Order: sequence, then structure tokens, then C-alpha cells
Amino acid sequence: MESIWEMTTEIPGREQLSGGRNVQAAVIGGGLAGILTAYFLKQAGMDVLVIEGSRIGSGQTGRTTAKITVSHGLIYENLIREMGLGKAQQYAFANQEALRHYKRLIEEKKIDCDFEECTSYLYSVMEEKEIWEETRAAEKLGLGAKFTLQTELPFQVRAAIAYKDQARFHPLKFLKAVSEELDIVENTPVERVEGGVIETKYGNVKAEHIIFASHFPFINVPGFYFMRMHQERSYAAAFTGCPRMKDMYLGVDPCPGSHVGNYDGRALSFRGYGDYLLLGGYGHRTGENEAGGQYKRLEEAANSYWPGCRLKTAWSAQDCMTIDEVPYIGKYSAKTANWYVATGFRKWGMTSSMAAATVITGMITGAGVPYAEVFSPQRFQLGTAVPEMFKEGVHSAKSLIAQNFSLPKEKVDEIPAGHGGVVQYQGEKVGVYKDESGEPHFVTTRCPHLGCQLTWNPQELSWDCPCHGSRFDYRGNLLDNPAQEGICDETISWEK
Repeated sequence: MESIWEMTTEIPGREQLSGGRNVQAAVIGGGLAGILTAYFLKQAGMDVLVIEGSRIGSGQTGRTTAKITVSHGLIYENLIREMGLGKAQQYAFANQEALRHYKRLIEEKKIDCDFEECTSYLYSVMEEKEIWEETRAAEKLGLGAKFTLQTELPFQVRAAIAYKDQARFHPLKFLKAVSEELDIVENTPVERVEGGVIETKYGNVKAEHIIFASHFPFINVPGFYFMRMHQERSYAAAFTGCPRMKDMYLGVDPCPGSHVGNYDGRALSFRGYGDYLLLGGYGHRTGENEAGGQYKRLEEAANSYWPGCRLKTAWSAQDCMTIDEVPYIGKYSAKTANWYVATGFRKWGMTSSMAAATVITGMITGAGVPYAEVFSPQRFQLGTAVPEMFKEGVHSAKSLIAQNFSLPKEKVDEIPAGHGGVVQYQGEKVGVYKDESGEPHFVTTRCPHLGCQLTWNPQELSWDCPCHGSRFDYRGNLLDNPAQEGICDETISWEK
């Protein structure tokens, strides 16, 4: 289903690349990070081209809950402990400045994007100590956070942090306005990048500076981002018939798991948009969703709080999660002087996109920014990085072993209509989904990115990679990178 943003905005299409181009800067990816970077570079007088594989705003920008806030979960106490007060101050200031920059840009360009200032709350129904610790850390960083027990939520909280003067908006209305004067090509997937040359099926682009703003970087070496990130899925729904919420809320307790009916407010997101209430939650690591049912749980949760409310639409998003909770923004690697990257925004793509655009523009133009160091992709925090990288390695190894050495027990005939799974067919391991008519759709179970075994996602009828988050629809078409090709297997023929 479409997000509430996609349902209420139409962005005119752009032409596909046709032939070669030479530009000063090329941005790969037409989401908010890429569009803002291109906008600021153009404002600095540079010749910039945005290369989008599908449509601008069609990725995670169109699937966000669109909160512009510094309240990025329980992060500041941990940042001070792991990175030191100076780096934590850089992170806090970067996100404060991002919020201010949105406000200035919207006012200057008179952008009608439903921008509203409000308070952003982090709440817990279980813990008080962690909330107090985070409040003190945020106060130490000058974020003006306040401990409170008063909220608009339809249940009692144990503790909450209030961050005043935050904001929310319509991300696609904003993107549409900012992108109007930019040079953009759409439906032009990038196949390779070598030095200063970007290769596509429709022509090559030569650029002095190349910015990778494609969500998860698709080039593995150099950079090795696949070793330093994984992806997670999250779910949201828009409801009518609910009270209007003045402010925004995010639960920070552990998710209640898969038990339908446990609606105590843990790990749920709340915000209003016009007559709608947006409710989010029940996320998981990509590739780990065998049970499904997230949309049902959101609908049942909403009805438990506001009986009789009605579902308008529901959607999902995917987030890149770094090992130390801070995005990778800056030089792609030490070996690629003219490459830049913006990735690992976790759940905070709005402020992180603005911070990324500001940092990368400052690096390319030579203006610099005072908070670039904390985001450096070349950073390495020994205490955090080693154990987390080890966990990611173990996770990938399990999936590789499953793909290469395990044999499924199920057969095609045992998969009911409307379901999918990994089966053994004609002596081979394959993925199959049977549509409602019982017609099977076969795919290879090997992810084309690095060979991990894909898993079936019953909520979204997709094949997902638990290693690095690539996703494919049930026909095998690519949905999410870092993979660059689909998994259709035309060699398999169905014999009843």
C-alpha cells in the first residue's frame, strides 16, 4: 500500500539518461539526502546531476514518519560514554542545526509542506532510570530536554523526556519543491563506478565528485559498509477517527515480540498529520519475519486505544543501522578521494539527510562544517566496533551456511496458495511463492549481493536478505539494495 505521503503528493517524472554526460558533481540516489546535497552544491555554483534508479522520493523518503527531531532514541548518554563529550556535542549540534536549516529553507522558499513545530517525546512504560540518565545527558549537551510524566498518550507512562521546538512535515511536498530546479535523470540504475566514471545502460556520466546517497552503498570494496551495517524494517499506518495529537512520541522499551494483543505502548511511534493519526512499530531485522502480521498488530493496537478508528493506509520502511548508532557521512574511503557517502541514518533520516547534505557540501566546496568529524566513515571505536562487527560476521556466516549446505524439507506441493518458502524442487533448493490461484513463482534463494540465503517475508510477499537487507518481490524483481539485480530464475519450469 502507498504511504500517506505518496497518496497525497504527485511529483512530475523526469527523463531517463540518454547518452554521456560530464558534470562537476554527480549524486547517486534521489531521496532526501541526495536531493538536498544536489541543491546545496548547485547553490554553491556547481554543475550537478542527480541519478535515480527509479523515481525521486520513491525509496525511504516516501515511507518515513517525517519527524524532524534531535530525539534519536536513547543515544546521548551512550555517545558521551563511547565517543566522549566532544563528539557527542558534535552529533547533537549537527541535528539541532539540521532542524534550524529546514525551518530557514522552508521560510525562504515559501515551501508549502505542512511544516509544524511541536514537542517530541521519548517515553517508557517500564523504566525510569534510563530516561533520567538520558535526560541528564541531553541537558549536558544543551538540548533543553525535560523529564516528565505528562503526555497525550492513551496509556500511563513510567517516564518520558520532552524535547521542545522540534518539527514534523510532509517529506514529499518538501522534496518536490526543493528538486524543481535540479538536473535529474530517473529510471537510470547505476551498474558500476570506476574512478570518476559512473556507468549505466543508457550512458556514462563523468564527474569530478561522486556522492553515494543510494541508502545502502552498493560498492563493497573499498569502504566495506556491508561489514559495518545491517538493515531493519519498520511499519506504519494512518488512521482516522482518533484524537488529534499535538506532539510526537516514540516508545523506547523493548518491542513486546510477536504476541498479538500486547498493546501497552512499548516501542510505538505516534504523530498526527491533519485528520490522521500515524502509528508505527513492530520492526525487526530485515530477513527475520517468518510470522508476519505487523499491519494487523498496528490496526489492533489502534483499535484498543481508540475503538472504532479506521485504517486509511499502511506502509513499511527500511533503515540502515550502523554499529555505533552514528551515520557514515563523508569520504567513501581513504582510497577514493573524490567519492563521498551518506548512509546509516537508522530511524532518523530527516535530520540525518540535512546533516549529510551540509557535511558533504562543505567538504566538496572547502567551506567545511564544525561537526563533520563525528560522522567520518573512517572512524573506528574499538569498544563498540569489534564486538558489533563480530556479531554481523556471525549473522552473515549463518546465512551463507544455510544457503550452501542445508537442504529444505518442504516440497512445492506442500506450499499452500498465498504462501511462500524455500523448497526442494527437481533436486535443487529454490524459493517459491504460490499466488492465490495456486500458480508458483520460482526464484533463486541466493542473494546476488554476497550469496546469503534469502528468507520469505509473509507480511510483504517478498524475499529478504538477513545479512545486508537486499529485498526482492515474489517475482524476483529488486526492491531494496545493496543488490543490483533481481533473483528471477527462468531455468525452472513448473511441472504439475
